[in-house]
Amino acid sequence: MVEDRRVLIVDDHPVVRRGLRAMLEGEPWVAEVAEAATVADAIREAVSRRVHVIAMDVALPDGDGVDATRRILRSHPDAKVLMLTMSDDEDMVERALRAGARGYLLKDTDPDTVVDALRTVAGGGVVLGPRIGPTLLTTLRRAPADLPPPFDRLTSRERDILARLAVGDNNALIARHLGVSEKTVRNQLSTVFAKLGVADRVHAALLARDAGIAG
Repeated sequence: MVEDRRVLIVDDHPVVRRGLRAMLEGEPWVAEVAEAATVADAIREAVSRRVHVIAMDVALPDGDGVDATRRILRSHPDAKVLMLTMSDDEDMVERALRAGARGYLLKDTDPDTVVDALRTVAGGGVVLGPRIGPTLLTTLRRAPADLPPPFDRLTSRERDILARLAVGDNNALIARHLGVSEKTVRNQLSTVFAKLGVADRVHAALLARDAGIAG
């Protein structure tokens, strides 16, 4: 269960920070909310407070939120970062995920959805916004011959499951979408992880993007 999480909001607009902070402070899983307006402040706050989850903007006055993410995770690898930005550029999404971000949402996303996404990321999940997700789904469903190793070893059903996982679906949602039981999904995910050589769903989703087959 996600609880007692310290959250850091990184954005150079005070209205954005305060609005999101007001929503998060009413959440039972949030223990503390901190704010930062620059890359330097973000790194200092994230490391000194040992925050659990970070809402990170890309464009900051003294640098790039993607670079800030990379630097934070170098010093504090247990932090979970959700990019929250105006840019839906595919290269930016790829850079963010390569840097270690666990999610990517646009700022025009419904605020309740943003809070849910932060909770999901805090719990180890992956969240990609709806304008990012369809690209992942389409690309992951290519024929095996078009996929690089080890993704070419996945069956059609395993690719479908990985595609749903990559856009942040939990086992119940995957099972409902594919018309199978959650037990079937769990068993097939174990096979997917083994074929990809990863230990969990987060690394499976990030590997799909990192391999260049997801976007």
